[in-house]
Amino acid sequence: MARLTVRVTPRAGRDAVEGFDAAGALRIRVRAAPADGAANAAVAQLLARALGLPGREVVLVAGARARVKVFEVPLSEPELRARLEARGHGG
Repeated sequence: MARLTVRVTPRAGRDAVEGFDAAGALRIRVRAAPADGAANAAVAQLLARALGLPGREVVLVAGARARVKVFEVPLSEPELRARLEARGHGG
């Protein structure tokens, strides 16, 4: 299991995985507003698609009400980065 730190921009113009920032967090933009968990659900769905995983396997473990969130995925750290890079999200 790997933990992935994600920096989220809600209410963006499009849903997108933008790659890793200098601090090592994955930057993600979602159109959903940060209300009633909509942005969290959108981020989890987008991450699952980007990693080629079923949505139920991407679990929010910290930061439900913050821009910086931590998700747990059933991959090793190298596998996680390799899958993102293979899909053009390695940044």
